[in-house]
Amino acid sequence: MPIERIKSGIPGLDEILHGGIPFRNVILLSGGPGTGKSIFGQQFLYSGLTLREPGVLVALEEHPAQIRRNMAQFGWDVAEYEKRNMFTIVDAFTGGIGEYAKREKYVVKSVDDVRELTEILRQAIIDLNAKRVVIDSVTTLYITRPAVARGVVMQLKRVLSGLGCTSILVSQVSVTERGFGGPGVEHAADGIIRLDLDEVEGELRRSILVWKMRGTSHSMKRHPFKITDKGILIEFHKVLKLKGGAYLEIQA
Repeated sequence: MPIERIKSGIPGLDEILHGGIPFRNVILLSGGPGTGKSIFGQQFLYSGLTLREPGVLVALEEHPAQIRRNMAQFGWDVAEYEKRNMFTIVDAFTGGIGEYAKREKYVVKSVDDVRELTEILRQAIIDLNAKRVVIDSVTTLYITRPAVARGVVMQLKRVLSGLGCTSILVSQVSVTERGFGGPGVEHAADGIIRLDLDEVEGELRRSILVWKMRGTSHSMKRHPFKITDKGILIEFHKVLKLKGGAYLEIQA
């Protein structure tokens, strides 16, 4: 029986996932600063909108107004989709403080209350019949309590998978850290995608590596990608290989 997949909308990603993201998978998108994690998540959501798949973005580290402006810079204007009840932002950043925040329909008053966030997220998904969800970033929910990291991800996973969503949980790591942003989270997630920023022959280069993805085979190689004025473009036909302590680009 063929596995049900969704199209990511990120050029090159479906190729390295051998056909697309398995339906209902909860993916941990891990990486350091400047690697393009937020852009990746926003592009995934907007691409879904163009395919008539409603989406929800949970904003934990950036003001919803700034998120909308950032998306518009790539041509991802979500205003019309919000009017059609196909897209919404769950505001878990402002705590409802400020005039702008009063315009938001879904507001988490206590950002440290995972239960409140989960319930508001659940309602937003049901109201929109959402198919895609991005939480940016899930690390915020347990950064001061790393021991609860796996439990938080599992709690979210039950809701997201149970409501039929394919989701991305953005996970932050430091520049030098090679983990995934919390103890045990890699076991709770269905998939792990790692974004990195490394020096390649004297130049900073971005790369992507799929560590795991339940329900599908995938490329086991590190592929370079670019951030263009239209979003992320993965060069799936190219590979970065480590040689002499530095990454060298070759053809796949």
